[in-house]
Amino acid sequence: MASRHNTLSDAAYWYVPLCRALPAAMLALVITFSADHSPELGLLTFGLFGVLSGLVVGVLTFVTVAAGIERSLFVVQGALTLLAGAVALLVPEAGLGVFLVLVTAWAALTGFLELYIGFHGASRDWIFIGALTVLLAIIVLLVPPGFEEQFTGPDGVARVLSASVIVVGILGAYGAITAVYLIIGGLSLKWAPTPATLAGDAVPSVSSPAATQDGPAS
Repeated sequence: MASRHNTLSDAAYWYVPLCRALPAAMLALVITFSADHSPELGLLTFGLFGVLSGLVVGVLTFVTVAAGIERSLFVVQGALTLLAGAVALLVPEAGLGVFLVLVTAWAALTGFLELYIGFHGASRDWIFIGALTVLLAIIVLLVPPGFEEQFTGPDGVARVLSASVIVVGILGAYGAITAVYLIIGGLSLKWAPTPATLAGDAVPSVSSPAATQDGPAS
């Protein structure tokens, strides 16, 4: 992650993407290992993800990114994510319609915000996460709410593929991709050579002229 004020070589920022990865990883793991892909599970997992991710984005970027448009917009993004998560947790039985609206609205707003921040701050990482979040909004928007198809699995058991199953599954995939990308980004920042190291490697040491001079003549 980077901005004009916190570049990709800024080691002080490395833990922020790792902290952002934790809620996304939790979202992916809970959905992946749950047989229940109902709207209720979707609202619960999205709500927890939203609250945790909103706090991380809002607080950590505020203290690590220098004052400017990037930091201000990240605080707005964190607030929107926290609000969406809180709403999801407050209406756990609201059903598929509310779940779809919440995920779509959140992904569209925060995704475009992070895209703008990424282009403004020349950060490929922010651009990628922003684009991925916008893509999530588009995919969820294209899923028909009333979609339902019955099929028989390889084990001979009749199953139903519904809009809820699709969207909750897509949300889990989004969490997994986001977590992996942020972990790689955070570790890359931590292990990246510092400007001082690069300068030390690029510029050979030069002995002091005084050290090479002969002593004064007798």
